[in-house]
Amino acid sequence: MNNLVDVAIQYGPTLFDGLKVSLTLTLLSLAFGLPLGLVFSFGVTARNKTFRYLSVFFVEVGRGAPALVLLQLMYYGLPNAEITLSSMASACLALTWTTAAYSAELIRGGIQSVPPGEVEGSHALGMSYRDCLRFVVIPQGLRIALPSLMGFAVLLFQATSLAYSVAVPELMSQAYSIGSSTFQYLPVFIIAGLLYAAISIPATWLSVFAERMLSRHL
Repeated sequence: MNNLVDVAIQYGPTLFDGLKVSLTLTLLSLAFGLPLGLVFSFGVTARNKTFRYLSVFFVEVGRGAPALVLLQLMYYGLPNAEITLSSMASACLALTWTTAAYSAELIRGGIQSVPPGEVEGSHALGMSYRDCLRFVVIPQGLRIALPSLMGFAVLLFQATSLAYSVAVPELMSQAYSIGSSTFQYLPVFIIAGLLYAAISIPATWLSVFAERMLSRHL
């Protein structure tokens, strides 16, 4: 126990720096991935074949390929195509792709759950198709999908631990670095796990609370 406390005091600041990088990577991936997911959610059912095929490709590859494979592809594969990205940019791009793919299906499910009567009512009021999407379908669909999207955000935060494989100095990377230099892997990984839990558990409770609040009318 004393060893755990000593390690926490000595290397806590370094691990907190790694935690900040993990949170930054999560927020960036969500900021770019969720709007793309909204676009892809309409793209997979679009009438335009080019748009539909591109959307299906990105969604299926993003969901079918493990995040670790996408990370390696962005970091090691793109330089072969004469595109050089930093480790942080590569990780952000890969996790954005994963976020867009999974959120597209979650948002599409939410949009399809909007009662048809809501759409019919908007048309009866003379609303255009665009206004119907903007004021009726998308807001209600996002509200339905919000708890699932929040749950996915927690999983994405945990998935940032894979970014150590491309030299991003996130929490797990810092833990490996400290462990390899001190050979005190157990206490370092325990502290890292507690830091992950300190973010993931409250966020999970928040998603459950949001789901209950949004379903009170049902």
